[in-house]
Amino acid sequence: MQQRPEFEVVVLPKRLPEAELLPMVKDVMAMVVRSETKVTRKVIEAAPQLRVVGRAGVGVDNVDVAAATEHGVVVMNTPGGNTISTAELSFAMILNLARKVPQASASMSAGQWDRKQFQGIELTGKTLGVLGLGRIGSEVAGAPWPLGCACWGMIRS
Repeated sequence: MQQRPEFEVVVLPKRLPEAELLPMVKDVMAMVVRSETKVTRKVIEAAPQLRVVGRAGVGVDNVDVAAATEHGVVVMNTPGGNTISTAELSFAMILNLARKVPQASASMSAGQWDRKQFQGIELTGKTLGVLGLGRIGSEVAGAPWPLGCACWGMIRS
């Protein structure tokens, strides 16, 4: 958006409290926010030209959707925007738990080390289960797992 000359884009360096945000939005036509920024009724009412609030991420719990609707402001989000990175993080967590990385790290930080205590398990040839196949679970279950691992999914009702 910053590369488009017809837009004046203001990027806030940090989350601002509502009182500091109110005077900044008086001429705003669109807002793109992350979860930290709260678009409250007061913020919406302080922005008479506001037409759209885009949430960069999943959900819109940080936006007063009722107030936006009353003022003709469209609220949207990007629910699939972080699916791959979240699935990759899930995979990394599985590996960390299988290899006991958190416990080994805590032991090293405490100045202790008992190598036998942190052997963990290998995932090669194992089958892993994923409960709940929403966007993230489906991505984890359907990903090409390395080293001969298999993964199956189960839909939780």
